[in-house]
Amino acid sequence: MREWTPWKTLDILQPFSEQSLSETLNGGQAFRWNYSKKDEYWLGVWGQNVARLRLTEKDCIQFSHPIDHLGCETELARYLRAKFDWDLAINNLPWRSDPHLEAAISAFTGLRILKQPFGEAVLCFLCSATKQIPQIKVMCERMALRFGNELTAGIHALPTWNQLATASETELRELGLGFRAKNIKKTADILAQHPELLDQIEASPYAEAKQRLVELPGVGEKIADCALLFGAAKLEAFPVDTWIIKVLENRYDLQAWTPSQLAQFGRIHYGAYAGFAQQFVFSYERATAVTQRSKK
Repeated sequence: MREWTPWKTLDILQPFSEQSLSETLNGGQAFRWNYSKKDEYWLGVWGQNVARLRLTEKDCIQFSHPIDHLGCETELARYLRAKFDWDLAINNLPWRSDPHLEAAISAFTGLRILKQPFGEAVLCFLCSATKQIPQIKVMCERMALRFGNELTAGIHALPTWNQLATASETELRELGLGFRAKNIKKTADILAQHPELLDQIEASPYAEAKQRLVELPGVGEKIADCALLFGAAKLEAFPVDTWIIKVLENRYDLQAWTPSQLAQFGRIHYGAYAGFAQQFVFSYERATAVTQRSKK
């Protein structure tokens, strides 16, 4: 077992709360974080990095990583967007004229958007079709163990697209990917032949990036918007899933609108930080549903 560094406080502009840290790491943005109740820390993997996170009583983030993983602190700060001014982003959202958004923001103080490796975000959200968070996490873990690099004892990175290109569709199906295996294999083959493609997409303006991303096998508008929001830091992206459809139908009286129309509404109504607003209302709607079920 490799040694881990002593716990150290991460320099971060605005603090998390216990709730917002949990929702940020485990609320559908990323799928490689797990909480240890026994040890009271989060263990997560992104790129070629692995780290433990915990909150102090004063809501300071502390981290630890394998002692030979040099540069992990810099990568963690980038991943958590530690220096991004989230208060300024909130101030630019239309919560003053939108009571539902205001309630969602108040309920999840400290929520933020991660900056994941873009290629990983594309892969993870290709796994998300018709699946819930726990199931997506299982698929990602199986791919990591089967095809990814071992980062420290028993902990593997997600496979790169080049590594996935060496796998067959049958091997991917054996991991429980179902119909997603075909799209992942096809996408892997394309990206292995055009290794610059994802970098080009990430560097493009939002509309162009989305148009190019949906050309990949299995990448629809929702998957593209998730990957662009959580992996390419395009905060104007507005993913529309079943939860967001419910919110916009029930809270904004937008019945019978198509997902594309709802996405356009979200980008116009919420503005340049539409994806940030989406995460607040998404988290709030799920939490409200859990509360309502518990009262029955």
